Amino acid sequence: MSQTDCACCTEFHKQFDFWVGNWNVYDTTGVQIGENLVVKLEDNCIINEHWIGFAGSTGRSYNYFNIYDSTWNQLWIDNNGGNLVLKGSLSENRMVLKSDLLAGTKVDWYSNQISWTNNTDGSVTQTWQILDKNDRPLNTIFVGIYKRK
Repeated sequence: MSQTDCACCTEFHKQFDFWVGNWNVYDTTGVQIGENLVVKLEDNCIINEHWIGFAGSTGRSYNYFNIYDSTWNQLWIDNNGGNLVLKGSLSENRMVLKSDLLAGTKVDWYSNQISWTNNTDGSVTQTWQILDKNDRPLNTIFVGIYKRK
């Protein structure tokens, strides 16, 4: 297949390739908390994540570049019934995806923001934050450091 035959082989579609791989995932103290296999599917049009957390959580995400609005999009679904719908873009060495505003119980409105930083040592740091309606961080839910197996 030539480059011109691959609809999802553009530079935009390759922006999140730094996350593709077979990973051990550690917390900020160096304790391994899970494993994550991130692969490309459908002729490079989907980046598919398969998370296995050592505390019993599992989940999958489907990520794609939307050529119509030039954004990255993620649908996450886990074994606890949780789901996230995120949208965003690459900024330098960091993919930042954010949900729409959601009605909260502790605050009136909030959003989820997850970022993946492509570190110089080849690792990736994933940070999940809860933001208020003015995009100010309220809480950090998860920080995972991905190291290739």
